[in-house]
Amino acid sequence: MEQSSGLRIQHVDLAVGDVERSLAFYLTVLGPLGLREWQRFPSYRGTEEVVYLSVGEQDQYLGLRAADGGSHRYYEVGLEHLAFYVDTRAEVDAAHERCREIAARVQFPPEEDKDIEGFYEMFVFDPDGHRIEIACRPVLDDPQKPTLTSRGE
Repeated sequence: MEQSSGLRIQHVDLAVGDVERSLAFYLTVLGPLGLREWQRFPSYRGTEEVVYLSVGEQDQYLGLRAADGGSHRYYEVGLEHLAFYVDTRAEVDAAHERCREIAARVQFPPEEDKDIEGFYEMFVFDPDGHRIEIACRPVLDDPQKPTLTSRGE
């Protein structure tokens, strides 16, 4: 079986309690890192909009759509966390500072990962409890060295 080299995630939609509240959170925390509102579409139900945010320059998007009700519970069935990579530790630190300024619920402040040398990360919960990771990974001199995306297989 041939493996495609072009496979990537095109978009992820999050069901949220309040689209505008979530939009403000994501633009505040990740906007300075390049996240931008891209487009609004009517939902398939036609009663509200889905807001898509552009993630970088790779035709990748984060969608925010109104939930039908209920609440997200961390570590129950569903999305465990959504990770964003940045280029520098300073960007991780600045995102953490923005989280503090808006009193977001930070789970883990910036720190180096215990298992991956040079991998610097933080975790924060969005207004609906979705866990968001913002991380900077090292450029490896040894391409054979295992990383989060390459376990040396």
